[in-house]
Amino acid sequence: MTANYGRNRPGEPEKPRATEMIRAFIAIELDHAVLKALDKLQAELRRDSPQKAVRWVDTAGIHLTLKFLGDVPMAQLDDLNVGLQRACQGFAPFTISCAGLGCFPNPSRPRVIWVGVDEPRGILAELQRAVEREVAPLGYPAEDRPFSPHLTLGRVRREASRDDVRRLGELVTDRQVGKLAQMEARAVSLIRSDLRPTGAVYTQLVKVTLKG
Repeated sequence: MTANYGRNRPGEPEKPRATEMIRAFIAIELDHAVLKALDKLQAELRRDSPQKAVRWVDTAGIHLTLKFLGDVPMAQLDDLNVGLQRACQGFAPFTISCAGLGCFPNPSRPRVIWVGVDEPRGILAELQRAVEREVAPLGYPAEDRPFSPHLTLGRVRREASRDDVRRLGELVTDRQVGKLAQMEARAVSLIRSDLRPTGAVYTQLVKVTLKG
């Protein structure tokens, strides 16, 4: 387990004082092979999509989110650290696969374009539930909707025309995307997100290794 919410490292975003709030989430960080595959697929989709209809995310910052926390008091980071360690107890590293292309809420009204995450043994879903159980008493209740693991590639712009939205839905539906990559999930991280005009900047605050 590592925790980085104390002193700054050279070149890192300035860390706020304990009385301040940060934006944070809990996620599995992706390895280079997965990020490279996502980057290639996103480039192909960008080429075939209506121009300026999608706000594409920076693939280097894509994570497999287990729990979005939102605004978090710096003073609560120690409690989140302890809770995350408890949630990960008993979990060994496991394999996840990235496969399939889809959109939320559906191809008729696409708002988010994503790649699916597959873990057939149910370990990922069990880990996500353990994370939610541990952070719920800290003021972050479980989601009402079922956990749907995915990796977001882009978000459809609100100003996109109906024709562009329709074409995007057809593009996602018609494109056959098999297994892109797989990786071994070895740790879960608490990550800070700083929203800036140039895009989000992510800082790993805590990393808990899955030891079994």
